[in-house]
Formats: sequence, structure tokens, C-alpha cells
Amino acid sequence: MKFKLNNKYVRWGVTAFLVIVAGITFYYFVFHSSNIRSGVKMITDILMPVVVGMAIAYLLTPVLNFIERKLLYPLCNKLRIKQSKKKNSIIRGLGILITAFLFVALIYVLLYMLISQIVPSVQNIVSNFDAYTSNFTKWLNQTMNDNPEVQAYLVRTFDKYSNELESWITDILPNTGQLIKTVSLSILGVVGVLWDFVIGFIISIYVLASKEKFAAQAKKVSYALFEKDTANTVIRNFRFTHKTFIGFLGGKIVDSIIIGILCFIGTSILKTPYAALVSVIVGVTNIIPFFGPFLGAVPSALLIFVVDPLHPLNCLYFVIFIIVLQQVDGNIIGPKILGSSTGLAGFWVIFAITLFGGLFGVFGMIIGVPIFAVIYAGIRSGLNILLSKKEMPTELEKYRNLDYVDEEGMHDMPEEQPGEKKASRRQSKKAGVKDGQSESGQEKTEK
Repeated sequence: MKFKLNNKYVRWGVTAFLVIVAGITFYYFVFHSSNIRSGVKMITDILMPVVVGMAIAYLLTPVLNFIERKLLYPLCNKLRIKQSKKKNSIIRGLGILITAFLFVALIYVLLYMLISQIVPSVQNIVSNFDAYTSNFTKWLNQTMNDNPEVQAYLVRTFDKYSNELESWITDILPNTGQLIKTVSLSILGVVGVLWDFVIGFIISIYVLASKEKFAAQAKKVSYALFEKDTANTVIRNFRFTHKTFIGFLGGKIVDSIIIGILCFIGTSILKTPYAALVSVIVGVTNIIPFFGPFLGAVPSALLIFVVDPLHPLNCLYFVIFIIVLQQVDGNIIGPKILGSSTGLAGFWVIFAITLFGGLFGVFGMIIGVPIFAVIYAGIRSGLNILLSKKEMPTELEKYRNLDYVDEEGMHDMPEEQPGEKKASRRQSKKAGVKDGQSESGQEKTEK
């Protein structure tokens, strides 16, 4: 006896098997989640160099394509070198060599600039820490003498929380060994990150050398697993994801470099203390959308104030300058560079940063916007498909004043003039009362 797939007993058996598998999986996720997390963490740690290498290769792919299409291939055509597989491999090797050189040179220049500017600034802060502390103490004493109410309030607050502070210090002192251990592990973690970066850079070269092959394999797998239309949709969505990520991340890096340079120029004109250090902080944190400039401005403003508390206007001028710079970036520089790479409204940008920042920290705040942009576009595309099947419009403007939909089509809400709403309601109530009275009268006459 042959069993057919459409047999109801076979369908029941398959359904029961899937339900059992789903139940076992759910049970394991609920009661053994720690094992799953530890396993995922172990695999992630092992494959981290590969992930870093793929990320570096992904970011360097546009650079490699530009060098090949705009420099190397036109040069070969100008020299009348015939097309061949060997020539293409040589061009690819030269392109990777130039791209890797530019990447290493960029990192070297950035590190040199950072070290040459930041290290002396940090050393100066450490060497003059006592003087900064003395200045801050003088400012604080002067403020307290001039404002006895504030002094009394601070004394009460200190007395209120002094016991908690004492207990906190008491708990910290016995755990100095654990603190040293944590610092040591952090140093080892930094070394591990550098090692993953070096190995990842080597892996990225191999990925760049065979990027067309990897793309072809991905397409082959897509058309093997899915129907043609589904595979086309999958590939189109991947292209959209790539365009969104490259457009956003590349544009954001360029935007942050410009903001850092403008911040250095502005702080130099304002004669802000540690202009280079402050500009680096503002430029790096600017990579984080929306909240980035403010995250960089807060510690920078505190540093400026602590360095010279007797002249608080320096801190105030810096804060005003950062606000103006953020407005220029948000309304002029950012839209020019980023364009409509995400297509998200301001609310969804904040939502994406908050959500992915809470899940993955600073890294999530950076990549959260393009990831959510892809998710948002996918949901929008799915909804548009469903609306098209129902023969309804997909344009958002069609639904702004929509009241209801029936067999005749879509009906907009009636336009009401100020003061007409209450009147119309009163008239409808009166009409309802009259209709009710008339209906009751009719019922009486019928009886």
C-alpha cells in the first residue's frame, strides 16, 4: 500500500510531529536558555575573526569596485590590453593591494593623529589635575559663600546620603582584588580585539578576491531552494539591504569626519581647552545617529568646565557651538551626504536607536537604524502586496481622511467647519428623538 502525501492520516502525523518538535524546542529554550546562550557565545567567540573579516570586506567592497572600474580597467583600455581571465585576476590583485594599502594608511593616519593629539592632552590633564581640582574647589567655595541656601541644601543632602556612601566604600575596599582582576581581563580583551582585527583583515583579503564567486553561490542556493519569483524577491531584498547599509554607514562615517573637522576649527577659534581631544570625542560619537552629538558634548563640556571653572563662559560657548553644529549637521550636512538612505521618519530613528541600543549597546545604536530601515521596508512591501490583492491603493495619502470602505469604494470623512460639529450632533439627536417618537406612534396605531 502506497501512502500519498495528501492522505489525511499522513497530514495528521506530520502535524503532530511538528507540534512535538516545537514543544520540545520551546521547553529547551525556556528551561535551558543558559546553555543556549553559552553555546552561542562560544561559537561567536570562535568565529569572531571571520565576522570581522567579512565586515571589513563588506565595507571595502565599494572602494575596490571604484578602483577597478574607474582606474584600473580604464587604464587597461587606454593601453589597449585585451580582455582575458589572467588580466582580470591581475587587476583584481592590484585593486586589492591598493585598497588594503589605503585602508592601512587611513588607520595609521587616524591613530597617529589621535595619539599625537590625545596623548599630550591626557598627559596634561593628569599632570595638572591638582591645579584643576584646586580651581574647582575655589569655584565651589565661592559659590557656596555667595549662595548660603544652596550650601545648606548640599549639606543636608550630603548628611542624608553619607551613610550610604560609607557603606558603598566599605563594600568596595575588600573587593580591590576583584577590581584588579576585572581590569586585567579588560586589557586581555583589548588584546583579543586587536588580534581578531588583524586576523579579520587577512580574511577580508580572501573574501574580496572571491566576492563574485560568493555572490554567485548565494544566488545559486536561492534559486535551488525557492521558486523563481521568490528567489528574485530574496535577491532584490538583499540588494536593497546592501544599498541601505552601505549608504548609511559610509555616509555616516564621512559625516562624522566632517563634523570632527568643523568642531576642531570651531573650538580652535573659541580657544577651547583641549580642542583636538574634544573634537575627536564629538566626531566619534557622531557616528551614533541623533543622540551621538549630545553623548559627545556632555563629557566634553564637563572637561572644559573642570579645567577652568572660574570662567564658565567657555563651557557655555562650547555648548552653544555644539547645538549650532548639530543643527547644521542635521539640516544641511547630514541630508546632503546620507540623502534618503534609510527612508525613516525621526520617530522611527529614535525608536531603532533605543531598541537596538538596549539590546546590543553602542554597536546596536550604530547599526540599529539601517537594520530597522530594512525591516520597515519589508513590512511596508508586505502590506502593499496584501492591499494590492484586495484592489486597494497603497499610497499613504489615500488613507489620511478615510472614513470607511464598502462595496462602492473608499469614502472620506466629511469636512466640518468650526462650530458645525456640535450643531450636527444636536440635530442628529433631535432627529433620533423624533424618529423614535414617530416609530412608537406607528406601533401604537398598528396595535
